[in-house]
Amino acid sequence: MAVEITGRYLGALRVEMTHGPSGATLQTVAPTDNQGDGSCFSPTDLVAAALGSCMMTLMGIVAQRDGLDLSGAHFRIVKHMQTTSPRRVASLPITFHLPGHIPAEARPKLERAALTCPVHYSLHPDIESKVEFLYDL
Repeated sequence: MAVEITGRYLGALRVEMTHGPSGATLQTVAPTDNQGDGSCFSPTDLVAAALGSCMMTLMGIVAQRDGLDLSGAHFRIVKHMQTTSPRRVASLPITFHLPGHIPAEARPKLERAALTCPVHYSLHPDIESKVEFLYDL
């Protein structure tokens, strides 16, 4: 399935994108460490956001199908940029905080689902992406 996303330059290192199917828009701006003002997501921030939301969504699909309640589940991802050339995302460690009432036998299925996310598979293998699942809610 193809999805069209269009973008236009707004000036001041800001880009606005439109999601074709829904018409939803979002903007990016260059980060403060690369000549921008950091007033919203940078393009590489969206890589991190895409990974976290994709993994959480796939766990949600499994939870919904299996009748598990993921209410309150959340994640924290930290984007680390490589400091040497070429400028790129170096690592994306992510921690998921999940409800403790999830049965032990269901947890591997949720974790496997997260690790099969298309964004995770699409990342360059040089990007370190340590994933931690905590059932602490």
